[in-house]
Amino acid sequence: MAPQNYTRIVLAERPEADITPTTFRKEQKPFDLKPGRGEVLLQVNWLSLDPAMRGWLRDTRSYVPPVQIGAVMRAGGLCTVIGAGEGTKLKVGDVGYAAAGWTEYVVIQESEVTKIEIPEGGQLLDFLGLLGMAGMTAYFGLLDVGQIKAGETLVVSGAAGAVGSIVCQMGKILGAKVIAIAGSDEKCQWLKEDLGVDAAINYKSPTFRQEFKSAVGYLDVFFDNVGGELLDFALTRLNKGARIALCGAISDYNVPKPSGITSYQNLISQRARIEGFIVFDYKERYPEGIKALGQWLAEGKVKRKFHVVEGLEKAPEALPMLFTGGNTGKLVVHVSGADARL
Repeated sequence: MAPQNYTRIVLAERPEADITPTTFRKEQKPFDLKPGRGEVLLQVNWLSLDPAMRGWLRDTRSYVPPVQIGAVMRAGGLCTVIGAGEGTKLKVGDVGYAAAGWTEYVVIQESEVTKIEIPEGGQLLDFLGLLGMAGMTAYFGLLDVGQIKAGETLVVSGAAGAVGSIVCQMGKILGAKVIAIAGSDEKCQWLKEDLGVDAAINYKSPTFRQEFKSAVGYLDVFFDNVGGELLDFALTRLNKGARIALCGAISDYNVPKPSGITSYQNLISQRARIEGFIVFDYKERYPEGIKALGQWLAEGKVKRKFHVVEGLEKAPEALPMLFTGGNTGKLVVHVSGADARL
């Protein structure tokens, strides 16, 4: 039975620095959503919270247009089809991934919904983590951009996050020496004991730089999710021909004017390269990534961890956790439907 009203969360103002309680606004809307031809009506079950969402709040040129003031906050999610318009192939009860946004219900073009088939050993929520954008980012970032090889030294920043934790495990599977960097002793313990990295270093340690030098020596691949001072330091520890996969910069996302890097000349002397990438560019190759990661999942070679926030209304206060180290693993919002098998 359809509700009388539904909740959505929209962008109220653009934050200059940190996200604040006034950045977003909750709205109650009458439930008058009906799918037209080629459209489906979705009930949102789970939403993904990702560092990239902070960039979408800026009114600036980027790989996607900014979220507009008054618009529903953009986000990927797992949804159930509860209504289908004329000419659609999806049926009521089908489950898929879509850029649903921070809302309980949405009408969307069927072509924008990817129907989900859960592989052996997997579960629905994996399509927001290992088999979703986090997994695809890790897979193509490490293999295509980082070009990791067996025997090389891989350093991963933001290693206890959704992407970083997958990169760490991929590195070990592919025969690399893996050094993980995280922001607490608890996260470092999880990375070393549960995920099996060769070393895990707390960047908040007063002896961090010496610990880094001792554990790493010089690196071949740096998969960077953090940027800022950490990236600048890593640039001083490059092997000849090193590759830096610039995935994110969570240390600078809330800074109005980032300070920039000063050690870039080492890229010249070590014939190294630094390359940014966007996972959406690999859309046509997602099946390749899902197949490989799904196989490792079925074989028990990769583990996953979710940090679940209950309720759509909690999304605005949960999003900043990505920039304060408040989550371990993939941060998701449970909006409706059955719980996951965590």
